[in-house]
Amino acid sequence: MDQPTVLMISDEAEFARSVTSFWQTQESPAFTLMSGDLSRNPDPDQFDLAVVAKVQPKFLVPVLRALELAGKPVILIAEREGFAAREAQPGVVVIRQHEGWMESLVLVARVAMGHQDALARAHRAEIANAALQRQAALGRYMLEMRHSMNNALTSVLGNSELLLLEPGVLPANATGQIETIRNMALRMHEILQRFSSFEKELSVLEKQAEQDKRNKSQVAAAGL
Repeated sequence: MDQPTVLMISDEAEFARSVTSFWQTQESPAFTLMSGDLSRNPDPDQFDLAVVAKVQPKFLVPVLRALELAGKPVILIAEREGFAAREAQPGVVVIRQHEGWMESLVLVARVAMGHQDALARAHRAEIANAALQRQAALGRYMLEMRHSMNNALTSVLGNSELLLLEPGVLPANATGQIETIRNMALRMHEILQRFSSFEKELSVLEKQAEQDKRNKSQVAAAGL
């Protein structure tokens, strides 16, 4: 994971600086500091996790709701018991200011960002897999239609060659067009031939990989 960015939202700059200073002795995320009245529309692309601490009560609920819309992990540092932050944002993680709470904050944040990174990786893998499935479907279609395309190209080539063998039958300006049709059909035929060769190469590689796998299994079984 690239260097994560933590959005620290607090109305007490000194408190925020003490937290970030301690945090940076444990690891080195990047920090963005912001007050409660300026964090109504946070850009989710600019941070990986938000920490909310010592925000004025009138700003707290709007801040938490804005962060909920951003969809990133949120940790709230609470000073008193019974705080109803979970009602404002069900997914918020609340850390009480007890002895050792800064260590707890760093640990919880590390786990939350790791989970977020895993989700992002899984999402990218799903997108890549969908792209591979589309390409595989296209490849299967090409395989299925290969013979039909070859038959169509054979017909085009054959008829164009017949027309070129009888130049007097066609107007003079049509000869060049027929030659273009023939040449393009030949090029398409060459592409299909390369496609067939590539398919055979892949088949050989798959058989070789399967044979290597069986050989390794036999060697492993013999060593038991």
